[in-house]
Parts: sequence; structure tokens; C-alpha cells
Amino acid sequence: MAKIGINIATGSIQKEDAIVGIDLGTTNSLVAIVREDSRQAIALKEIDGMSLVPSVVFFDEQNQAQVGTAALEKLLSHPERTIYSAKRLMGKSYKDLSQDSHFFAYKIHDDATDALVKVQIDDQFYSPIELSSLILKELKSRAEHVLKMPVNRAVITVPAYFNDTQRQATRDAGKLAGLDVLRIVNEPTAASLAYGIGLDPNEEKTVAVYDLGGGTFDVSILKINQGIFEVLATNGDTYLGGDDLDRALVVYWKEQLEKAGIACDHSSILQQLRLSAEQAKKELSSASTASTIIAGQTLNIDIETFEGLIQPLINRTLQSCQQALQDAQLRIDQIDSVIMVGGSTRVPAVKNSVRDFFKNEVNDSLNPDEVVALGAAIQADILAGNNTDMLLLDITPLSLGIETLGGLMDVLIPRNAKIPNKAGRQYTTSQDGQSNLLINVYQGERDQVAHNRKLASFSLRNIPAMPAGLPKIDIQFLLDADGILKVSATELRSGLAQEISIKAQYGLDDSMVEQMLLDSLTHAKDDMQMRALIEASTEAEQMISTTEKFLSKYAEAINKEELEQTNIQIEQLKNRIALKDKDGIQKNTELLNEITRPFAERVMDIALKDAMSGKKIL
Repeated sequence: MAKIGINIATGSIQKEDAIVGIDLGTTNSLVAIVREDSRQAIALKEIDGMSLVPSVVFFDEQNQAQVGTAALEKLLSHPERTIYSAKRLMGKSYKDLSQDSHFFAYKIHDDATDALVKVQIDDQFYSPIELSSLILKELKSRAEHVLKMPVNRAVITVPAYFNDTQRQATRDAGKLAGLDVLRIVNEPTAASLAYGIGLDPNEEKTVAVYDLGGGTFDVSILKINQGIFEVLATNGDTYLGGDDLDRALVVYWKEQLEKAGIACDHSSILQQLRLSAEQAKKELSSASTASTIIAGQTLNIDIETFEGLIQPLINRTLQSCQQALQDAQLRIDQIDSVIMVGGSTRVPAVKNSVRDFFKNEVNDSLNPDEVVALGAAIQADILAGNNTDMLLLDITPLSLGIETLGGLMDVLIPRNAKIPNKAGRQYTTSQDGQSNLLINVYQGERDQVAHNRKLASFSLRNIPAMPAGLPKIDIQFLLDADGILKVSATELRSGLAQEISIKAQYGLDDSMVEQMLLDSLTHAKDDMQMRALIEASTEAEQMISTTEKFLSKYAEAINKEELEQTNIQIEQLKNRIALKDKDGIQKNTELLNEITRPFAERVMDIALKDAMSGKKIL
């Protein structure tokens, strides 16, 4: 007789394991699942009714980890052993964080290199991947306790602006926690799924998802039509969130304490300031004033002062909203609904500013702390084959391409392209007998790779010796459903192939990501002019190289006058290149081409006739 398991939590027939949705947040994390009986997404709650698990890890004297509420309680007593906001460390080097390291009460290890940042507790070092895996293990354990069944598979959400390195790090953290990560989903995308529940399938809507969490900000413009959720554009800030609202108040109160002669360099005082600021922020959502006592000093803040401190930060989010609208080629009046996501959207000044910007009432009917996890659970349900009514199309937030001659960016997958996505292009060599080709992969919107973000570098080696321009090298980009990039290169004539999964590059400044889109607009005219100059110079240099080789090889067939005129024109062209005179370069390139064409054709005609008569070509 077969045994049938019943899930005590849901009353449904128990499967072998559950597929859950996980919101791995900067401040809090949680797990959600779609109930089999009601088909509704719910956040899993313990007996105390809490769904949120603080994203905090405490290490005791034996370096045993405690996660969640138990760890949160150690923030004041053991600030140097209690890790918070680990998500903000993902994919960062110490250099990326050096200016902000004093805001962390725990020690961030500085090894004076571009390596991945690590947190030091006594003589132990922990990477953000390891720290995140501990949080995910706790979430897995809680889910198994509530569901009374194994949890081995999950969909995990990340900010839309997480780069390849950070997405892969999140996947690795899941693997380390014993989870098969089926999909990495953008947080605003997950939120859109949660709000898609119950929508009329015949209704068409354009929605803005405003997601201000503890450490990151994202805005997405989505088109919802007949159950299809299409992301038209995304924008955001990888280093802006509720922590920064708290920090603005910390700086304000810190100045008051220092004026009163109280030193604030001790980690326990800084931790008290941080926790008090966070509590005051919450109180000011429903009160006009808030206060705290630190080191015997009473500190006050009123709503007007607080809103003045945080308004510049809110304005930064609105700039991202404006950019997302431009990218989606939409006007504000074309947005039907504005969805609020993330605990920081509870701040009245945030709500009011967003409402005023979009000229529309904001929609916060779902719990902003839970909405991302609910959406992840729905995505998990779709992957499990239980929901075929919804289809999700996601996009890549920044263009992906390779470096070509002159340091120019050649885009293969443009920004806002649907993912998963595949694109390819054929290239060739620029030097005779070139046996190796270095392929540099970049992410960004500027014409010169120097202004973009380098993701990886690899070589296609041992290309058979051929004249320049003869090899055909096919480069393919595959951007998978998680937003992870794989690059392959194949020399088609020989079949030589090389493939790479992008390796982490940790020494990159993430402020570049925040500024990429703005810079691409600000410098658009200059970039176009610079691209035109580089392309003209590259073409001219290739023309000079080809001509000089031709003169050397066929010197006996060229008369003295032709040789002198050609050399004079080459020198003039080199001078124009040195002067960076685009128009002059193009003009002199054409002149060089006109001067060399008659004798080049004559020499080649002679060579062809000799070849046809069995004679050796010069």
C-alpha cells in the first residue's frame, strides 16, 4: 500500500520537496511559496507570526554563526562580531568600500589588492558569498520547519542592477547553502509578478515598479498584457537604500554629539547611532518628532529636518525614474500604475515624492517587505509547471560588447535587450600571420571601452598563420535567463574554438555603474566625435600599413615619381593623425588611396598575367 504525505502547514498532499521563492535582502530576507490549495503566494511565517529574517550574522568566540533575530540582538553588545548589510559587499573590493568602511562596525579586511573584500572576525576571514550562504541556510531551515518537508530548490531575487559578478556570487551562495538555484530574478520583476495576481488577462497596463530597499534602489517600467509581463526599461542605483536614509540622520546626530564633546569613534556608539536612526525613521512615519539618548545626551529630530536630510537621496531615485521613462520612450501620463516595493517606501516623504513625480497615487496594497518574495514564489511555481497563464520577458540593463581596433566598444547585445538572448558577429585579424586574438568583453553605454566596465578577457590562441583579414572569427554572446554572460570565439576556417564563462573582476568602481547611463547622455556628442576620429585614424593607419607593405614588396614595379608622391602623402597622413584632425585624416586617406590606385592596379595586372603564364609572382 502506498503512503501519502500530508503537508501540515497547507493541508495539501506533500511532494518530495518544495520549490520556494527567496528574497535575499540587504536588511531582511524571507521565503514565500504558492499554496497548492488556494494557488495564492504566501510568505512563510514562524509561530511568532514573523516572516522577515534579519540579514544579520553573529560569530561567537568559537566562530559559530547565529543568523537572524538572535544575531540582531548582538549588534550593540558585540558590534565587531556582528555582520549586517552583507549584500552590499557582494562583488566589491576593499577599494570600492574604502570611503565607507568607517560606517561598518565590523572589520573589512584590506589586503591592498583588487581582490574580493572579506570580513575579518578574529583570525577568520569570511567572503560575502559565505555570509550570504549562512543567511540562505537559515531561510532553508525555517522553510523546512514551517512546511514540514525538504526544501532543495529555489528562485532567488537580486537587484536589477547587480552585474554578472554579483549574480554569480548569489548563485554560488545558494549552492553553498545546499540549494539548487533554478533562476536568478530581478527584484522589480518579481514584484511585478506579485502584483500581477488577479489582473484581468484582457487588460493592458503600463506599470512603474519603484523598489527602495535597505541597500539598493531599482525602478522598472513594465508592460502587462494578456498575462505577459514585459520589462520595457530598468534603471537604478546599486548603492542607495534605507541604510543611506539612516546614515543621513547618523551624520546629523554624530555632529551634535561631537559638538557636545562626545567622541563617536567607538564602534558601540556608532552602532547605537545607526540603530537609533533606524528606529527614529520608523517613528517619523507616523509622528512629527523622534528622540533618543546616547552617551547621556538627548538627541532630537523633527519630521521637517529629517525630510530635508533625505530629500537629496530621494531626488537621486527620481532621476533614475526619469531615465527609465526616457529609455522606455514613455511620458509620465502613460504610466497607469505605480507600485511601491521595499520597506523604505513606507517613509512618507518617499511616497509623496514618488506620487508627485508620477502625478499618480502610488499602489502599496501588498506588504512592501514581502512583495518581492511573493513574486519569486510565483516564478518558482511557473518553473515547476504549475502556472502556465503567465509569461515573463526580462531585459539586460546595460549593453554588452567587445573591444575593437582603436579601443572602441562594439555592442553585440544592446541595453534593454530581452533575455535570455544570443548574438554574434564575425571579426578578423589586423596583422599578417597573427596567431593570437585577445578578446576583451565590456559592459556599458559609452563609445570608448575606457569609459565602460570590463567584465572579462580571454585569448583565442594558435590561429593558423594567414594574411590579415583572411581569418573569420565568429564571436557569440549568450546571455542566459539569470543574466549571466557566456562568450565563445571560433575561427571558422580552422575550426579553432575557445569559450569562457565570465570570471569575476572585483576591482571595479561601482559608482561607474550608477553614472553610466547619465554619462552616456552627457557625453553623447563628444563620444560621437571621438568615435568618428578613432574610426578615421584606424582606417588611415591600416591604409598606411598596407601601402608601406605594398611598396616594399613591389618596389621594382613602381617608378620613382610614384614612390615619392606616395611617401609624401603617407607623411602628410601621419601628421593629420598626430593632429587628431578627423576631416584632414579622411581627406588624406582618400588622396593616398587615389595616388596608389593606378600603380597598384598596374602591378596586380602584371602579376596576374605572369601567374597565368606560369611565372612566379613578385
